[in-house]
Amino acid sequence: MKDTLKSMLKKQHYGLVGNHSAVQLCLWTKNSLNKKGVCWKEKFYGIKSHRCCQFSPSVMWCHNQCIHCWRPIEHNLGMKIPKENNPKEIIEGVIEARKKLLSGFGGNKNVSKKMLKKAEEPNFFTFSLSGEPTLYSQLPQLIREIRKRKAISFIVTNGLEPNRIKRLEKEKALPTQITISTNAPNEKLFKIWHRSMKKNAWKEFNKTLSIIKKLKGKTRRVIRLTLVKKSDKNKKSNFLDGIFNMEDKNIKEYAKLIKKAEPDFIHVKAFKSLGFARERMGYEKQPWFPEVLQFAKKLVKELKKQKYKILAEDKRSCVVLIGKDKKKMKIKKREI
Repeated sequence: MKDTLKSMLKKQHYGLVGNHSAVQLCLWTKNSLNKKGVCWKEKFYGIKSHRCCQFSPSVMWCHNQCIHCWRPIEHNLGMKIPKENNPKEIIEGVIEARKKLLSGFGGNKNVSKKMLKKAEEPNFFTFSLSGEPTLYSQLPQLIREIRKRKAISFIVTNGLEPNRIKRLEKEKALPTQITISTNAPNEKLFKIWHRSMKKNAWKEFNKTLSIIKKLKGKTRRVIRLTLVKKSDKNKKSNFLDGIFNMEDKNIKEYAKLIKKAEPDFIHVKAFKSLGFARERMGYEKQPWFPEVLQFAKKLVKELKKQKYKILAEDKRSCVVLIGKDKKKMKIKKREI
Protein backbone atom coordinates (compact mmCIF):
# COMPACT_ATOMS: atom_id res chain seq x y z
CA MET A 1 0.00 0.00 0.00
CA LYS A 2 1.47 3.34 -1.06
CA ASP A 3 2.07 6.08 1.50
CA THR A 4 -0.43 8.37 -0.24
CA LEU A 5 -3.15 5.74 0.18
CA LYS A 6 -2.20 5.13 3.82
CA SER A 7 -2.37 8.87 4.43
CA MET A 8 -5.85 9.06 2.90
CA LEU A 9 -7.14 6.19 5.05
CA LYS A 10 -5.66 7.70 8.21
CA LYS A 11 -7.42 11.00 7.45
CA GLN A 12 -10.65 9.01 7.28
CA HIS A 13 -9.88 7.66 10.78
CA TYR A 14 -8.89 4.14 9.78
CA GLY A 15 -6.54 2.43 12.20
CA LEU A 16 -4.06 0.65 9.92
CA VAL A 17 -2.72 -2.73 11.04
CA GLY A 18 0.20 -4.57 9.43
CA ASN A 19 0.44 -4.70 5.64
CA HIS A 20 -3.21 -5.03 4.67
CA SER A 21 -5.64 -4.79 7.61
CA ALA A 22 -7.55 -1.92 9.18
CA VAL A 23 -10.17 -1.04 11.78
CA GLN A 24 -12.54 1.90 12.10
CA LEU A 25 -15.05 3.03 14.72
CA CYS A 26 -18.56 2.62 13.36
CA LEU A 27 -20.97 5.55 13.76
CA TRP A 28 -23.16 3.30 15.92
CA THR A 29 -20.27 2.45 18.24
CA LYS A 30 -19.84 6.19 18.80
CA ASN A 31 -23.58 6.76 19.17
CA SER A 32 -23.88 3.92 21.67
CA LEU A 33 -21.11 5.35 23.84
CA ASN A 34 -22.72 8.79 23.64
CA LYS A 35 -26.16 7.36 24.48
CA LYS A 36 -27.55 8.44 21.10
CA GLY A 37 -28.96 5.11 19.99
CA VAL A 38 -27.72 1.72 18.85
CA CYS A 39 -27.18 -0.16 15.60
CA TRP A 40 -29.92 -2.25 14.03
CA LYS A 41 -27.70 -5.29 14.67
CA GLU A 42 -28.18 -4.75 18.40
CA LYS A 43 -31.93 -4.40 17.95
CA PHE A 44 -32.21 -7.47 15.72
CA TYR A 45 -29.47 -9.78 16.99
CA GLY A 46 -28.67 -8.63 20.52
CA ILE A 47 -25.11 -7.49 19.70
CA LYS A 48 -23.83 -4.58 21.79
CA SER A 49 -22.92 -1.71 19.47
CA HIS A 50 -20.20 -0.28 21.75
CA ARG A 51 -18.37 -3.64 21.71
CA CYS A 52 -18.52 -4.04 17.92
CA CYS A 53 -15.19 -4.15 16.10
CA GLN A 54 -15.63 -3.27 12.42
CA PHE A 55 -12.46 -4.31 10.63
CA SER A 56 -10.98 -5.81 7.47
CA PRO A 57 -8.05 -8.14 6.74
CA SER A 58 -8.07 -6.85 3.14
CA VAL A 59 -8.87 -3.17 3.46
CA MET A 60 -8.12 -2.13 -0.15
CA TRP A 61 -8.33 -5.47 -1.95
CA CYS A 62 -11.48 -6.61 -3.76
CA HIS A 63 -12.62 -8.33 -6.95
CA ASN A 64 -15.18 -5.63 -7.61
CA GLN A 65 -15.62 -1.89 -7.98
CA CYS A 66 -19.29 -1.68 -7.01
CA ILE A 67 -21.01 1.53 -8.04
CA HIS A 68 -22.93 1.84 -4.75
CA CYS A 69 -19.93 1.30 -2.45
CA TRP A 70 -19.13 4.27 -0.22
CA ARG A 71 -15.58 3.03 0.29
CA PRO A 72 -12.66 4.22 -1.91
CA ILE A 73 -12.99 1.57 -4.66
CA GLU A 74 -11.22 3.92 -7.06
CA HIS A 75 -8.05 2.92 -5.21
CA ASN A 76 -8.71 -0.83 -5.36
CA LEU A 77 -5.46 -2.84 -5.14
CA GLY A 78 -6.75 -5.97 -6.89
CA MET A 79 -7.34 -9.58 -5.89
CA LYS A 80 -3.94 -10.62 -4.53
CA ILE A 81 -2.84 -9.57 -1.05
CA PRO A 82 0.99 -9.46 -0.83
CA LYS A 83 3.00 -10.18 2.31
CA GLU A 84 0.15 -11.44 4.47
CA ASN A 85 0.35 -10.97 8.21
CA ASN A 86 -0.57 -13.89 10.44
CA PRO A 87 -4.04 -14.02 12.04
CA LYS A 88 -2.90 -13.51 15.63
CA GLU A 89 -0.94 -10.39 14.66
CA ILE A 90 -4.00 -9.03 12.86
CA ILE A 91 -6.46 -9.53 15.73
CA GLU A 92 -4.08 -8.22 18.38
CA GLY A 93 -3.19 -5.26 16.15
CA VAL A 94 -6.84 -4.51 15.40
CA ILE A 95 -7.78 -4.52 19.11
CA GLU A 96 -4.86 -2.21 19.94
CA ALA A 97 -5.58 0.19 17.06
CA ARG A 98 -9.24 0.29 18.08
CA LYS A 99 -8.28 1.19 21.65
CA LYS A 100 -6.37 4.19 20.32
CA LEU A 101 -9.39 5.26 18.28
CA LEU A 102 -11.52 5.00 21.43
CA SER A 103 -9.09 6.93 23.63
CA GLY A 104 -10.71 10.28 22.85
CA PHE A 105 -13.93 9.19 24.56
CA GLY A 106 -12.14 9.08 27.92
CA GLY A 107 -12.64 12.81 28.42
CA ASN A 108 -16.28 12.82 27.34
CA LYS A 109 -18.60 13.39 30.32
CA ASN A 110 -21.48 11.69 28.49
CA VAL A 111 -19.56 8.41 28.22
CA SER A 112 -19.66 5.89 31.06
CA LYS A 113 -16.15 4.80 32.09
CA LYS A 114 -17.47 1.29 32.71
CA MET A 115 -19.03 1.19 29.24
CA LEU A 116 -15.83 2.53 27.63
CA LYS A 117 -13.80 -0.17 29.40
CA LYS A 118 -16.10 -2.81 27.95
CA ALA A 119 -15.84 -1.17 24.52
CA GLU A 120 -12.07 -1.65 24.64
CA GLU A 121 -12.72 -5.40 24.86
CA PRO A 122 -14.74 -6.18 21.69
CA ASN A 123 -16.88 -9.30 21.70
CA PHE A 124 -18.10 -8.90 18.13
CA PHE A 125 -15.82 -8.78 15.09
CA THR A 126 -17.46 -7.91 11.79
CA PHE A 127 -15.58 -8.30 8.51
CA SER A 128 -17.49 -5.44 6.88
CA LEU A 129 -15.23 -2.41 6.88
CA SER A 130 -13.83 -2.40 3.35
CA GLY A 131 -12.40 -4.83 0.81
CA GLU A 132 -13.27 -8.52 0.37
CA PRO A 133 -12.38 -10.69 3.42
CA THR A 134 -12.31 -14.00 1.52
CA LEU A 135 -9.23 -12.79 -0.38
CA TYR A 136 -7.22 -13.24 2.82
CA SER A 137 -5.83 -16.77 2.50
CA GLN A 138 -5.64 -17.43 6.26
CA LEU A 139 -9.29 -16.63 6.93
CA PRO A 140 -10.03 -19.95 8.76
CA GLN A 141 -7.22 -19.29 11.22
CA LEU A 142 -8.45 -15.71 11.68
CA ILE A 143 -11.95 -16.94 12.55
CA ARG A 144 -10.44 -19.36 15.08
CA GLU A 145 -8.47 -16.49 16.68
CA ILE A 146 -11.78 -14.68 17.18
CA ARG A 147 -13.37 -17.83 18.64
CA LYS A 148 -10.53 -18.11 21.17
CA ARG A 149 -11.75 -14.78 22.54
CA LYS A 150 -15.30 -16.20 22.76
CA ALA A 151 -16.41 -13.44 20.40
CA ILE A 152 -19.04 -13.34 17.65
CA SER A 153 -17.83 -13.17 14.05
CA PHE A 154 -19.75 -11.84 11.04
CA ILE A 155 -18.43 -12.06 7.48
CA VAL A 156 -19.90 -9.91 4.70
CA THR A 157 -18.74 -11.23 1.33
CA ASN A 158 -19.39 -10.60 -2.36
CA GLY A 159 -19.57 -14.37 -2.87
CA LEU A 160 -16.85 -14.58 -5.53
CA GLU A 161 -14.66 -17.07 -3.66
CA PRO A 162 -16.92 -20.13 -3.25
CA ASN A 163 -13.95 -22.42 -2.62
CA ARG A 164 -12.80 -20.25 0.29
CA ILE A 165 -16.26 -20.59 1.86
CA LYS A 166 -16.09 -24.37 1.34
CA ARG A 167 -12.74 -24.32 3.07
CA LEU A 168 -14.22 -22.54 6.09
CA GLU A 169 -16.67 -25.41 6.44
CA LYS A 170 -14.04 -28.09 5.84
CA GLU A 171 -11.70 -26.62 8.46
CA LYS A 172 -14.56 -26.12 10.94
CA ALA A 173 -13.99 -22.37 10.89
CA LEU A 174 -17.35 -21.01 9.81
CA PRO A 175 -18.19 -17.60 11.31
CA THR A 176 -21.19 -17.01 13.53
CA GLN A 177 -22.94 -15.44 10.56
CA ILE A 178 -22.13 -15.13 6.87
CA THR A 179 -23.78 -12.49 4.70
CA ILE A 180 -23.81 -12.55 0.90
CA SER A 181 -24.14 -9.15 -0.76
CA THR A 182 -26.76 -9.67 -3.45
CA ASN A 183 -27.15 -6.27 -5.05
CA ALA A 184 -27.83 -7.14 -8.68
CA PRO A 185 -30.77 -9.48 -9.41
CA ASN A 186 -29.59 -10.62 -12.86
CA GLU A 187 -26.39 -11.21 -14.81
CA LYS A 188 -26.68 -8.13 -17.03
CA LEU A 189 -27.05 -5.75 -14.10
CA PHE A 190 -24.46 -7.71 -12.10
CA LYS A 191 -21.76 -6.92 -14.68
CA ILE A 192 -22.61 -3.21 -14.76
CA TRP A 193 -23.11 -2.92 -11.00
CA HIS A 194 -20.02 -4.73 -9.75
CA ARG A 195 -17.50 -4.12 -12.53
CA SER A 196 -15.71 -7.28 -11.42
CA MET A 197 -12.12 -8.17 -12.28
CA LYS A 198 -12.88 -11.85 -11.79
CA LYS A 199 -13.74 -14.02 -14.78
CA ASN A 200 -17.13 -15.78 -14.62
CA ALA A 201 -18.03 -13.65 -11.59
CA TRP A 202 -21.79 -14.26 -11.99
CA LYS A 203 -21.21 -18.00 -12.20
CA GLU A 204 -19.01 -17.98 -9.08
CA PHE A 205 -21.55 -15.88 -7.23
CA ASN A 206 -24.30 -18.40 -7.99
CA LYS A 207 -22.03 -21.25 -6.84
CA THR A 208 -21.76 -19.49 -3.50
CA LEU A 209 -25.54 -19.24 -3.21
CA SER A 210 -25.76 -23.03 -3.65
CA ILE A 211 -23.05 -23.54 -1.02
CA ILE A 212 -24.91 -21.27 1.43
CA LYS A 213 -27.96 -23.52 1.10
CA LYS A 214 -25.89 -26.53 2.18
CA LEU A 215 -24.62 -24.71 5.28
CA LYS A 216 -28.03 -24.80 6.93
CA GLY A 217 -27.66 -25.38 10.67
CA LYS A 218 -23.87 -24.89 10.54
CA THR A 219 -23.83 -21.09 10.54
CA ARG A 220 -26.33 -18.24 10.37
CA ARG A 221 -26.87 -17.40 6.69
CA VAL A 222 -27.97 -14.04 5.30
CA ILE A 223 -28.73 -12.55 1.89
CA ARG A 224 -28.35 -8.76 1.84
CA LEU A 225 -30.04 -6.56 -0.75
CA THR A 226 -28.94 -2.94 -1.18
CA LEU A 227 -31.74 -1.09 -2.95
CA VAL A 228 -31.17 1.75 -5.40
CA LYS A 229 -34.18 3.51 -6.85
CA LYS A 230 -34.82 4.91 -10.30
CA SER A 231 -33.78 8.50 -10.99
CA ASP A 232 -36.01 11.17 -12.43
CA LYS A 233 -35.66 10.66 -16.20
CA ASN A 234 -35.38 14.40 -16.72
CA LYS A 235 -32.40 14.69 -14.40
CA LYS A 236 -30.04 12.03 -15.78
CA SER A 237 -26.46 13.28 -15.91
CA ASN A 238 -24.59 9.99 -16.50
CA PHE A 239 -25.27 6.33 -17.25
CA LEU A 240 -25.29 5.44 -13.54
CA ASP A 241 -28.53 7.37 -13.15
CA GLY A 242 -30.13 4.60 -15.19
CA ILE A 243 -28.96 1.88 -12.78
CA PHE A 244 -31.58 0.70 -10.29
CA ASN A 245 -32.91 -2.56 -8.82
CA MET A 246 -36.36 -1.87 -7.40
CA GLU A 247 -38.65 -2.76 -10.32
CA ASP A 248 -41.35 -5.43 -9.88
CA LYS A 249 -39.45 -7.71 -12.27
CA ASN A 250 -36.41 -7.42 -10.00
CA ILE A 251 -38.45 -8.79 -7.08
CA LYS A 252 -39.08 -12.00 -9.00
CA GLU A 253 -35.39 -12.20 -9.94
CA TYR A 254 -34.28 -11.68 -6.35
CA ALA A 255 -36.75 -14.30 -5.15
CA LYS A 256 -35.18 -16.80 -7.54
CA LEU A 257 -31.70 -16.14 -6.11
CA ILE A 258 -32.99 -16.30 -2.53
CA LYS A 259 -34.67 -19.65 -3.21
CA LYS A 260 -31.33 -20.96 -4.44
CA ALA A 261 -29.63 -20.03 -1.13
CA GLU A 262 -32.53 -20.56 1.31
CA PRO A 263 -30.99 -18.18 3.90
CA ASP A 264 -32.05 -17.84 7.51
CA PHE A 265 -32.44 -14.09 7.11
CA ILE A 266 -32.72 -11.46 4.39
CA HIS A 267 -31.60 -7.88 4.94
CA VAL A 268 -33.40 -5.38 2.72
CA LYS A 269 -31.47 -2.11 2.99
CA ALA A 270 -31.46 1.29 1.32
CA PHE A 271 -28.46 2.59 -0.61
CA LYS A 272 -26.96 5.68 1.00
CA SER A 273 -25.13 8.36 -0.95
CA LEU A 274 -22.18 8.58 1.43
CA GLY A 275 -18.42 8.84 1.09
CA PHE A 276 -17.08 8.03 -2.35
CA ALA A 277 -20.53 6.91 -3.56
CA ARG A 278 -21.59 10.56 -3.68
CA GLU A 279 -19.44 11.02 -6.77
CA ARG A 280 -21.20 8.16 -8.55
CA MET A 281 -24.83 8.24 -7.46
CA GLY A 282 -26.68 11.15 -5.90
CA TYR A 283 -29.17 11.46 -3.05
CA GLU A 284 -32.14 11.01 -5.36
CA LYS A 285 -31.07 7.35 -5.81
CA GLN A 286 -31.65 6.71 -2.10
CA PRO A 287 -34.95 4.99 -1.27
CA TRP A 288 -36.89 6.25 1.75
CA PHE A 289 -37.91 3.77 4.42
CA PRO A 290 -41.54 3.42 3.19
CA GLU A 291 -40.16 2.42 -0.23
CA VAL A 292 -37.82 -0.16 1.34
CA LEU A 293 -40.66 -1.56 3.44
CA GLN A 294 -42.96 -1.77 0.42
CA PHE A 295 -40.27 -3.63 -1.52
CA ALA A 296 -39.76 -6.02 1.41
CA LYS A 297 -43.49 -6.73 1.59
CA LYS A 298 -43.61 -7.53 -2.14
CA LEU A 299 -40.58 -9.80 -1.77
CA VAL A 300 -42.23 -11.66 1.14
CA LYS A 301 -45.32 -12.16 -0.99
CA GLU A 302 -43.16 -13.62 -3.76
CA LEU A 303 -41.55 -15.95 -1.18
CA LYS A 304 -44.86 -16.98 0.39
CA LYS A 305 -44.33 -20.70 -0.25
CA GLN A 306 -40.97 -20.51 1.52
CA LYS A 307 -42.75 -19.08 4.62
CA TYR A 308 -40.63 -15.95 4.91
CA LYS A 309 -42.10 -12.97 6.77
CA ILE A 310 -41.02 -9.58 8.06
CA LEU A 311 -39.48 -10.06 11.50
CA ALA A 312 -38.16 -6.58 12.33
CA GLU A 313 -37.42 -3.14 10.93
CA ASP A 314 -35.32 -0.09 11.73
CA LYS A 315 -36.49 3.16 10.16
CA ARG A 316 -33.39 5.13 11.12
CA SER A 317 -31.09 2.74 9.25
CA CYS A 318 -33.61 2.07 6.46
CA VAL A 319 -33.43 -1.71 6.90
CA VAL A 320 -36.03 -4.49 7.07
CA LEU A 321 -35.26 -7.97 8.38
CA ILE A 322 -37.00 -10.91 6.72
CA GLY A 323 -36.86 -14.46 8.09
CA LYS A 324 -38.94 -17.41 9.19
CA ASP A 325 -38.62 -17.53 12.96
CA LYS A 326 -38.39 -14.50 15.26
CA LYS A 327 -37.05 -16.70 18.07
CA LYS A 328 -33.87 -17.31 16.06
CA MET A 329 -32.96 -13.65 15.72
CA LYS A 330 -30.97 -13.23 18.95
CA ILE A 331 -27.53 -14.86 18.85
CA LYS A 332 -27.03 -17.64 21.39
CA LYS A 333 -23.73 -18.62 23.02
CA ARG A 334 -23.67 -21.99 21.24
CA GLU A 335 -23.65 -20.15 17.86
CA ILE A 336 -20.40 -18.29 18.55
